[in-house]
Amino acid sequence: MKKLLLAAAGIVALSACSQQTQDQAAATANSAAADASATTDNAVGDVDAATDRALGSAERGLDNAGASISNGADRAGDSIANAADDAADATGNALTRAGNAIRD
Repeated sequence: MKKLLLAAAGIVALSACSQQTQDQAAATANSAAADASATTDNAVGDVDAATDRALGSAERGLDNAGASISNGADRAGDSIANAADDAADATGNALTRAGNAIRD
């Protein structure tokens, strides 16, 4: 109820003002609306830019993680291959020694 009375009082007060005062009030309202619109546009732009940066960072993180996993798997595979070669060499050496012992 108070708001309605204040609005009505504002309308009555504005109607009592000169045309110049009414024009200035309208210009001020238009300026405030333009400022609010510009602020909203800037906020949307800032959110879009922040979102793009966050997604780019996440993508780089995933790429780096994938590269690390791939490199780790390659190193593990190399280690297994080297261990298998060492085991085969050791087995071959043991068999050679056993064959030499039998020959003697």
